[in-house]
Amino acid sequence: MASLQGECLCGQVTYKYEGEIGAVLNCHCTECRRWHGAAYRTRTVGRKSDFVWLKGENLVTRYDGQPNSIKTFCRVCGSSLISLYKEKSELIGLPLGGVTFDAESDAESDAEMKSLKPVCHIFVGSKSSWHDISDDLPQYKTLPADPDLHKL
Repeated sequence: MASLQGECLCGQVTYKYEGEIGAVLNCHCTECRRWHGAAYRTRTVGRKSDFVWLKGENLVTRYDGQPNSIKTFCRVCGSSLISLYKEKSELIGLPLGGVTFDAESDAESDAEMKSLKPVCHIFVGSKSSWHDISDDLPQYKTLPADPDLHKL
């Protein structure tokens, strides 16, 4: 079970997730690269019922321009927050770039953060040509059907 807290860049939106999470993946799809302004997005999936906005929910805005998901952002600083899945409304996509622990975090929290390591790269068929993957993690051209990557 994971216990994660996160926030946007300006700190006006904070959230907490307490529950099972799926595999941590580095996604290189065009949508994630554009959404995060980076070579890839490191993310996991969790149950929507295990997620709560702690502060600033009224500052969360949505972009519903993708066929499979709705992206959420902080309307003040523009930070990417969670994804909502249209076909699996009970799940959320949780980008790990916003996950933090406050100054009171303990050794158990630090160990948990270190355990959130990616297991593979997905959608490398659409990765940026300027980015070279330099680790030994498995690479998949699209989203693999591997059931271990999709279970919570």
